[in-house]
Amino acid sequence: MGAPNLESAVAIPEDVVFRELDGEAVILNLATGIYFGLDPVGTRMWQLLAERRQLRHVWQALQDEYEAAPDRLERDLIEFVELLHARQLVTIA
Repeated sequence: MGAPNLESAVAIPEDVVFRELDGEAVILNLATGIYFGLDPVGTRMWQLLAERRQLRHVWQALQDEYEAAPDRLERDLIEFVELLHARQLVTIA
């Protein structure tokens, strides 16, 4: 698998759960015990990944919601997906 890009899509394994409590969010892989805390922007990225799957669609939604340069949003999204993938919290197609 090469590095993810905007044409990539992600899938969330069945063993991975997301919980949001009191403004904080966590992703947990029940099979591995790996968990990952999210800040508000990471939480929104996760929600969009769960809804839209393809990174281009997530990136477009982020552009509508955040005042940031498109290339910065793309870089942050790709890095986020790479981090999640390294922790076995998403798969990349």
